[in-house]
Amino acid sequence: MVAQLPAGDGGWDLLSVDPADQRLYVAHGDGVTAIDLRTGQATDRIVPGQRVHAALAIPGTHEVIATNGETNTATLFDGRTGRVRATIATGTKPDAAAYDPATRTVWIMNAGSGDITVVDPSSAKVLATVPVGGSLELGAATGSGRLYVNVEDKNEVAVINTRTRRVEARFPLQGCDGPTGIAYDPASNEVLSACANGVAIVSAPDGREVARLPIGKGADGAAFDARRHIALVPAGRDGNLTLIRLQPVPKVVGQVATAVSARTIALDPVTGRAYLPSAKLAPPVGNERPKPVPGTFRVLVVAP
Repeated sequence: MVAQLPAGDGGWDLLSVDPADQRLYVAHGDGVTAIDLRTGQATDRIVPGQRVHAALAIPGTHEVIATNGETNTATLFDGRTGRVRATIATGTKPDAAAYDPATRTVWIMNAGSGDITVVDPSSAKVLATVPVGGSLELGAATGSGRLYVNVEDKNEVAVINTRTRRVEARFPLQGCDGPTGIAYDPASNEVLSACANGVAIVSAPDGREVARLPIGKGADGAAFDARRHIALVPAGRDGNLTLIRLQPVPKVVGQVATAVSARTIALDPVTGRAYLPSAKLAPPVGNERPKPVPGTFRVLVVAP
């Protein structure tokens, strides 16, 4: 860990890096925080939101799309200024979002309605709603017209053709409980699913299990460093980051101490730096989730 970037308090979820603008976007409960990676300067709530789950920087633009789980909408805005260009209706409880380079579209996973809203970011229009079924989590695009999506409550992966907008296949993740984070390796065409129970499943394109590897518990994200052929899986419960080399045979090659609560991740594909939001957690009250201690939110920076 090479740095810590402070920002505003509050719960958080997914995040993304715009490598061209060198900006990091973090989804908070009530908006999106933008951090200038050159200076470390944070702009809290650059746009407001309602239980924001994802803040996805759209490649080739200066724009970001954020999902609002409370209002069933997505906000499309300029990541430099916060100017909102459109508010887009989605399915129920929109969560993760993924960009598909093959069709230049954004795919928003609706955990509540079990479908995916396909958005053309250039026109800010909904192109289609793709029924999938289940509680949809993160997705990884291959760049050639396929999208792999973890289905958390079914412990499976749905394989979607992004050109026909249809589910082509599904395959189970044996021994996986609650797959969330997902990473795709274009060199091997293999997909890694990070599971909350402390395992990562590496699958071939046809769903055949290639490897089952130990990771920390409480994973809620994954990233893939294509330059170094390393998958990175954070564990919020155990407070570590597991490094997995997928070629020639998948294996764990290292583990970095991070912080309890650091469960999501974004990677800068140029620098290889990984960014993990975290905060100190207060003791839980009853059955409630532990809440962040005010003044302790930080984005941890891990260098390759």
